[in-house]
Amino acid sequence: MSNQNVLVTYSAPVSFLASESWRQVLGALQSQLPLRSIHWKSASRPNLKTIQELELTLVPLDSLRDEHTSQVPVTLLEKPLLNLYVVTCEDNDSYKANVKKQIKDWHSAISQRKNQEWIIVHVVRSDIKTTDRKFFNMKSSVLDKIKADFNIDKRDRCVQLSWTAGDHSPVIWADLVNKIKDGLLSALDSSVSQREEEVRRSESQRQMPGWNFCTFFILKESLASSFEGVKLFEDALHQYNELEVSFIQVLREKNMSWFGSLIQPVDKDDSVPLLSITKKHYRDLILANSISVFDFRIYLLARQCALLNKMGRPSEICQKVTTFLGMFGRRLREVEAKLPEYFIESWIFSSALSVVDQCDMWAPATELDGIQLARFSASKGELLELAKTQLDVIGVKVGHLPKKPPFAATCMEETALHPDQNSKRSSTRRISNHEVVLAIGDKEVFYDLYCATSNRAIDMYVKAGRRKFALKLHGFLAALDIHRGRLASALAIFTSLPAHYAPHMWVSLESFVLSRALDIHAELENPQDREWIHILLAYIRTCTNDTSKELTSEVDEKSVTELIRALHTAAASLDSDLIHTDHPIMAIQVSGDATCSDDEDLALVDVTVSNHLPCDVFVDEINITLRGRDSERLKFIAKVDKLPPGQSTVTLSCPSSSWGLYTLESSEVVMSRVHFQWQHTVTAAATPKKNQISLVRVPRSLRALDVQIRQPQQIELGTTSHLLLVISTGQNDISRATIKLTPPSGVQFNYSAARLEAQGQFFQYVLICTGTLEPSDNAVVLLDAPVDKIWLNVTYNTQSSMGVVRTLQTSRVVAVSLPIAVNVEDFFRGKRLFSKFTISATSHQHVRISSTELKGTRSLDGVKISGCRPSRPVVTVTPEYPVNFLFSIESSNGPEVEALVRQTVEVVLSSMPVEEPQYVSLRRMLIDKLVAQLESNAEWIEAYRATGEIVLPRSFEDGGDFQGPIREALAQCRPETASPCPWREIKIPVDVPRMNIVTAAQITVQPSSLPSDIQSNQLPPIYAGQPINATLIFKTSFHWAEIEGKQRCYTMRYDVEERVKDWLLCGRKRGDFIATDGGSFTVPLTLIALHHGEITLPKVDVRPLPISTQAPMGSTVPSADACQVHEAEKVLILPRGGRSTYIVGMGSEYE
Repeated sequence: MSNQNVLVTYSAPVSFLASESWRQVLGALQSQLPLRSIHWKSASRPNLKTIQELELTLVPLDSLRDEHTSQVPVTLLEKPLLNLYVVTCEDNDSYKANVKKQIKDWHSAISQRKNQEWIIVHVVRSDIKTTDRKFFNMKSSVLDKIKADFNIDKRDRCVQLSWTAGDHSPVIWADLVNKIKDGLLSALDSSVSQREEEVRRSESQRQMPGWNFCTFFILKESLASSFEGVKLFEDALHQYNELEVSFIQVLREKNMSWFGSLIQPVDKDDSVPLLSITKKHYRDLILANSISVFDFRIYLLARQCALLNKMGRPSEICQKVTTFLGMFGRRLREVEAKLPEYFIESWIFSSALSVVDQCDMWAPATELDGIQLARFSASKGELLELAKTQLDVIGVKVGHLPKKPPFAATCMEETALHPDQNSKRSSTRRISNHEVVLAIGDKEVFYDLYCATSNRAIDMYVKAGRRKFALKLHGFLAALDIHRGRLASALAIFTSLPAHYAPHMWVSLESFVLSRALDIHAELENPQDREWIHILLAYIRTCTNDTSKELTSEVDEKSVTELIRALHTAAASLDSDLIHTDHPIMAIQVSGDATCSDDEDLALVDVTVSNHLPCDVFVDEINITLRGRDSERLKFIAKVDKLPPGQSTVTLSCPSSSWGLYTLESSEVVMSRVHFQWQHTVTAAATPKKNQISLVRVPRSLRALDVQIRQPQQIELGTTSHLLLVISTGQNDISRATIKLTPPSGVQFNYSAARLEAQGQFFQYVLICTGTLEPSDNAVVLLDAPVDKIWLNVTYNTQSSMGVVRTLQTSRVVAVSLPIAVNVEDFFRGKRLFSKFTISATSHQHVRISSTELKGTRSLDGVKISGCRPSRPVVTVTPEYPVNFLFSIESSNGPEVEALVRQTVEVVLSSMPVEEPQYVSLRRMLIDKLVAQLESNAEWIEAYRATGEIVLPRSFEDGGDFQGPIREALAQCRPETASPCPWREIKIPVDVPRMNIVTAAQITVQPSSLPSDIQSNQLPPIYAGQPINATLIFKTSFHWAEIEGKQRCYTMRYDVEERVKDWLLCGRKRGDFIATDGGSFTVPLTLIALHHGEITLPKVDVRPLPISTQAPMGSTVPSADACQVHEAEKVLILPRGGRSTYIVGMGSEYE
């Protein structure tokens, strides 16, 4: 029924049907089948339906006999949808005489049939040419005659086929194929519309007496079968889905008069393939209103699955069957007493396996892509697991499996739903599944069948990527191994399963598996080795997890105490350390900031340790690691014997003098060879609630060891840079210290050139400092280091505790920039060079300069350097006002104020009764407070510059008896030269500038005649507009050039400035001349002043021209400098005197 193709009849004259030509035409037509890409747009459906391929069956019209209309609805495809009539008439006379009557008789018979279309095909041979056709032949063709006689409803049902024997080209058949598609769609649309109307009419009468659901089912199924025949599987499945909904509604109404009982079991009902529709005459049973609900549901499911297979959706088949078996199996439990024993289990088991095998035949794995294959495998895995579940029920009932979890879960559920069914069993039949029968009678056969079914399900789940479901089945197999006495195999499975459960938070399964692993390990009497410790720690993790409180309620304090003692004993027997991270057995948090010891360089911090177990935990050590800036780490340690339940406070210590703000990086609890570690740093995957940052502030101890780095007192640019390393011992009696300096990348220290600059101390320094430093001693070491930030790592031992290695980890930033900036401006004047040095401050600080000096090297023979003015004793450079000097500078930028504060504090403390242990901390504290106060307020600077007095801000309070003496000592008047610290010396190398050509340009005014009463060095009065004779003189010198450049000649170009508002210039205003060493060149000019007043002479621009060289650039321009000799001169121009008469009109007669 569902595999029936669409019928198309053909008819033709008897003589043509018996000819060879017809057989060739029929064969060529069949070669164009199946039809492809048929688009159906029905008025009753909003969407366009596409039929990819449609098979046709061509049958002679005479082979079909008129049949009386059956009362049983059949598919729409049992009757032809299209009828073809083929003619081969070549001329109009033959058509009128015979063919027309033949077509008319066929058309009269076909027109009486409903929902059928017809097409007349006129076949002509394309190789026969018409010879009697004239140019003006107005006679119509045979095709035109046929169309005029039979196309009565304005629809063209006639087509001409120009065909040659053996020609199968689709182009020739295109018109006919399109006509066939249109005719089929028209007939199908009318047939479907009529059948849908009949279905709607029947469904609307369901509340009327006499309505029969089975008859309605057959009627609607005929529509589904018709859709299936034309490859519209989606529409066919929709009809069956609607039938399923209607059946469910009938069940709810409990109107089951059209069905038999719920089930009428016959032989092999529990073992035959579920999706087979040939095992029973289902349609006959439906028509007879005697089909059971069991058979009806199976038939409906089989038809739906067959359509899903044709649609290429095998995973939906398995899902639908799984749902059906589960739901209908529970329905059969209601009548289990009337069924053979184990019938439901056997039926579900056989049906699930048969569907898996059927789907494998329908959809081979090679035809599915990745996603479809995964879904398909998962669906088959669910079916196989359902089959395994039936074996659980059978195994518990017959005694092959223990009646306890995990096997008894399903059995207990079914027994709780229907507790009295087994005791009232009335059926004497037996199940027919041979495998299940053998498994019931033989325990080993049952175990083999159970393992094979479980392994098949596991394999499907693994292929689908459903690891959790596969692991669950592994747990069942492990439980089976325990029941069978295979403890080693069960232990291997139970040991491997927790690693898969833990990432998915399946705490209940994980705890159960681990507890079983521990029990089996004890039964086997295996040693408590590293593997056993891993299992035990994983089990304790599940016991302390908050989400598993219900599961671990059975775990009492006694059993946990025994496990912890066994863990401590096993940890001591390990040959190497075992690290376990992030275990919830304990938790460590820092209680607050750290404190410093008063007697030694030691930092202390309190931590809160939470023991989540109900018993004491025996440990050896607790430590935490704090991380600071630049990867600085401090490790705090405490020795502990045991941790009681709940929270306890432990004080940890770290022998270090480091200080600053740190974060809690990690914590650790050591139990012999087992190390419990927790990371407290925030990661991208950590949530803020579960992983918060713990900040710990380690205070600075003023009595501890300290290392400072400073700039040296003498700085010389252009040479190796140096740094001062100042080591302050504080309260410590240092016996040995190792200092490791880590500069930035690309910088190295020259340790071999390091030297000790402190006086009176026995101290040697290369990389390790040896010797003895008493308390309060300072050692100053000079290092070669051109860096600005240095990482310091100091390890040292004290005389009081030689076995304790103390550390100091810190970084120091050294200002490598100079406090001043020097700009040089050179002025060449013949053989003399004037250099102007402008000194400005590079920061907000004021810089005092004691003296400046420009020194020449020995290579500058014959060069005399002198200052232009006597130097002042002390000059202060401020950020707003730079200072100008000539020549070189020896500048000071020492920590003048800080040194003065330090000196004042030491004087005050020495004059007052202060105990020796407190002296170091008081001195450092007072110095730091005073320097911080002076840096935060700049009001004291002006007074200090003028008088040397330091007036402390009013906000300064030291909290002791030293405030008054310190204020009085700092407020004393001091001269500028009385510096409390040595002057710093800065040597700046300055190159002597070189200049190839130095040119002096001068314009001299020379009047043509001088009166006798005017001296020759004086000019006569010059009036505006008066021509003035002038001379332009150039003097060149090569004195500042290189030696090889003094013998050359250069071409120079001059250009006199055009000042059209002051002077009218006549003569050679621009031109070239040859420059030689000590040579001169003159040019006559005439100047005319354009107005009176003091007027400066025009400027002259002089520059050298490029000279040819052998360089790749081809030419170069020599360096040159020009000065205006007359730049400061002005010429007094007098106004021209005389009398001018003006005649002004007072009116006229023409006004």
